[in-house]
Amino acid sequence: MTSPTSPRTPDKLDDDDYPAYTMGRAAEMTGTTPAFLRALGEHRLITPLRSEGGHRRYSRYQLRLAQRARDLVGQGTPIEAACRIIILEDQLEEALRINTELRRHAGEPKPEADT
Repeated sequence: MTSPTSPRTPDKLDDDDYPAYTMGRAAEMTGTTPAFLRALGEHRLITPLRSEGGHRRYSRYQLRLAQRARDLVGQGTPIEAACRIIILEDQLEEALRINTELRRHAGEPKPEADT
């Protein structure tokens, strides 16, 4: 626990990309099965990190992708198509974020050159 006067140190569990969850826990949290999570890996939607012992570990971000895939598959979308849809949605979101950032920077005054 940090004291009120000390700055808070970053916590790995605050990191969306930290591989904190075992396959069993990830399957439980997403309402899927380990086989479903492995299939998402085969279709390159998520690539879990491996522990020193070789066990799969999933991040919160990967769990959100798995839940989205579960929802699409539950609506009748084939798993291959669901994975592709989610990958494209993720790429679009990133492109829009970059576009917004570039537009914001384009509107800023340019620094004057020293002559």
